[in-house]
Amino acid sequence: MYKKWKIWKKDVRVRYGITAAAVLCSSLLQTFVIQAFVNPAGLLSGGFTGLAILIDRVTSLLGFGFSTSLGMVLLNVPVAILCSRSINLKFTIFSMLQVFLTSGFLKIFDFNVMFQDQILNVLFGGALMGFSIVIALKGNASTGGTDFIALYVSNKTGQSIWSYVFIGNVVLLTIFGRIFGWKYAGYSIIFQFVSTKIVSSFHHRYERVTLQITTTKADEVIKAYVKGCRHGLSCVEAIGGYSRRKMYLLHTVVSSYEVNDIVRLLQEVDENIIINEFKTTNFFGKFYQAPLE
Repeated sequence: MYKKWKIWKKDVRVRYGITAAAVLCSSLLQTFVIQAFVNPAGLLSGGFTGLAILIDRVTSLLGFGFSTSLGMVLLNVPVAILCSRSINLKFTIFSMLQVFLTSGFLKIFDFNVMFQDQILNVLFGGALMGFSIVIALKGNASTGGTDFIALYVSNKTGQSIWSYVFIGNVVLLTIFGRIFGWKYAGYSIIFQFVSTKIVSSFHHRYERVTLQITTTKADEVIKAYVKGCRHGLSCVEAIGGYSRRKMYLLHTVVSSYEVNDIVRLLQEVDENIIINEFKTTNFFGKFYQAPLE
């Protein structure tokens, strides 16, 4: 079963299809959030989308229009070019496709306002905006803009920086508040906080966990693990407290998104294997981080 799953995941057509579907869903959801929650409530989302909205509103005050759609494209293209080498060309192309689709959908669709209540717009809009980003990230793409920057830095450091992205957005929203009023800036900061919490809660690519594995089939488990993964593994002998049988304790540190695949792999080798997972707060030494596809 696990081997079929691995073969299926390696099929280029399947991977591209999943990414394309994720990008489409993400773009539709982001368009819906902007039209149904952000614009009616006078909010400003974070990142380059928020900056594009801010430019649109500032230029409107000056007597001419600079559409959000155009701003999103012009802001994202230079960053995409700069980050494409470090991140991944396919990842960058699909991320820019998400930006172009969202830009186009904003002109094509006209979603109705969902709520008249400001708090409901903030909470539901922030949560759905966060999920639109998560959908793209889970499909091996992004919503562009600050996502590019966050992933670029995370690839270099191996650490998630969504909290720093939130701080950067707060600075942007402070400028927004100075121009359009602190009430809307405050609501926008709450909106962005909810969105960032959703992303950090569901995107675990740069979180590391320790697996403590107990098995009586150490040789078979080690061979399967070394063949299927690119992480180190240590092994020590032990004695079962109840059975008094000889067994082995294996330890390894992996990325959290790899855990399910590893568990399935090892359970196929030893159906009685015991695997304990716990969070790794700090890790020092070499660690293989799979590149973004």
